[in-house]
Amino acid sequence: MSDIENLQQIASQVRRDIVRMVHGVKSGHPGGSLGCADFLTALYFKIMDHDPKNFKMNGKNEDVFILSNGHISPVFYSVLARNGYFEISELGTFRKLHTRLQGHPSVAENTPGIRVASGSLGQGLSVSIGIAEAKELDNDDKLVYVLMGDGELEEGQVWEAAMYAAAKKVDNLIAVVDLNGKQIDGPTEDVLSLGDLKAKWLAFGWEVLEMDGNNVNAILRTMKEAKDKTRMGKPVMVLMKTEMGMGVDFMMGTHKWHGNAPNDEQLKNALSQLTETLGDY
Repeated sequence: MSDIENLQQIASQVRRDIVRMVHGVKSGHPGGSLGCADFLTALYFKIMDHDPKNFKMNGKNEDVFILSNGHISPVFYSVLARNGYFEISELGTFRKLHTRLQGHPSVAENTPGIRVASGSLGQGLSVSIGIAEAKELDNDDKLVYVLMGDGELEEGQVWEAAMYAAAKKVDNLIAVVDLNGKQIDGPTEDVLSLGDLKAKWLAFGWEVLEMDGNNVNAILRTMKEAKDKTRMGKPVMVLMKTEMGMGVDFMMGTHKWHGNAPNDEQLKNALSQLTETLGDY
């Protein structure tokens, strides 16, 4: 089996985890989670240099990932569990009383793989810049990755961070924006148009790449290029086109599944479209 096929199979199982987790508690955010399943699977199973069995909060001598758009925690938890950070069976506790797997990632219970409480939108890039600068001070040559949502770019703090990173030449940082074009209130174009994002990030002094976030081959190719552009005096931005609800036909093409859970019939429909490849939790 090729790397591409293996990652596609893992991503299918991750998508099954997502819809089952959200259905189990009748709450959560399946749309963006499904859209980012291919990217996070590729990131954790192929791209990043990290050690699931020996998790360290300080992230020293390994690549670090920060999920800024923390509401897509289902995909994050699934990828962490499937990668070996904690038991897969724990996915069944998502959003339940006393769980470590809260609706937004939390550090209160010391969940392996999670270094920052997130979901208060607009903050992840700033945090990631700080981690990247700490790595420089520690003579740590590993990279920092951060994922943001496109609606999140409506937050002013993102652009302050963007200006800072370029001005201070934070070049061990790769930021990714999930461009699914939808947020909780509707299309981003209608809520607050983001304009020409490539031109904006270039104007702020970043290296900018674009990729199809639902094509594993494109993800691997573009993220390799992104890594090759680090340590060259500029932070790197990857604008990633995805489809919200990817893999489940009735969840695609609409913002309505940003934060809604499927009922029993809808779950059955969704699972019929997603191949079980690694075994359900």
